[in-house]
Amino acid sequence: MAAVTDRLIVDAHHHVWDLTARPQPWISGEDLAPLNRSFGVGDLAPEAAAAGVSATVVVQTVCVPEETPELLALADGSDLIAGVVGWIDLTAPDVADALAALRGQPGGDRLVGIRHQVQEEPDPGWLLRPDVQRGLIAVAEAGLAYDLIVKPHQLPAATLAAARLVGLTFVLDHLGKPPVADATLEPWAANVRKLAALPNTVCKLSGLVTEAAPGRGRPEDLAPYADVVLEAFGPHRLLFGSDWPVCTLRADYSEVVRIAEHLVERLSPGEKDAVFRRNALRVYRLQPPGRVTTGD
Repeated sequence: MAAVTDRLIVDAHHHVWDLTARPQPWISGEDLAPLNRSFGVGDLAPEAAAAGVSATVVVQTVCVPEETPELLALADGSDLIAGVVGWIDLTAPDVADALAALRGQPGGDRLVGIRHQVQEEPDPGWLLRPDVQRGLIAVAEAGLAYDLIVKPHQLPAATLAAARLVGLTFVLDHLGKPPVADATLEPWAANVRKLAALPNTVCKLSGLVTEAAPGRGRPEDLAPYADVVLEAFGPHRLLFGSDWPVCTLRADYSEVVRIAEHLVERLSPGEKDAVFRRNALRVYRLQPPGRVTTGD
């Protein structure tokens, strides 16, 4: 029988966008100017291959219904993209039907999660609204995960939402955007620990380099924040994500991978494999990527 081996890395969080299809309103100001162009899978693929990444999860960037079908179609024609975290209007009365419609589109089998830009909502308790809760129940019933993109002051509401909806896996993006630039931990750390105490929550080790002030994205600057989530969630509830191309504001793709490897260097080989591969496969129910035969 042929032996089977798996490549090492699944990138659980990156983006693509095409400015000829639609604008990205969040890209504004001089600091984000380098992102003000189109980024596609063709740009990512060689960098991912060089870093040992064999599969990825692409994540929505704008809250419009047209984007998710496009991402699904992109995944359907890609050997790299294994999953899509898309967007739907969680407050709409037909959430279940909308999810079923996405599943029926080309690439619909690669829909693995839903996300909304909660960080932009003025109401810190947006996730607790009855119409939003109804939408989240539909996401859970569809067997999908829910990605949390929140700022630190929104973590208490996220924790209460996760406590109410025990059948839904909540995936915290970018560690909940800790105050890395201010070199402070609290109250972010205490609130992250409360979220992590719930068994239906996981966390992406992603986005740290862009939260740091320019020139302060070294592993030693980021380690205090990584240590908090390593302790709180444990290595079997952490997922590596590059946050490409946003990460390129501070570091290139391979450097982001190297920084993440440094931040978890004290883990055992099995625990590292969980962070960089197995947890993403489990949480997003991905097909194991990069399987190759090595002989009889």
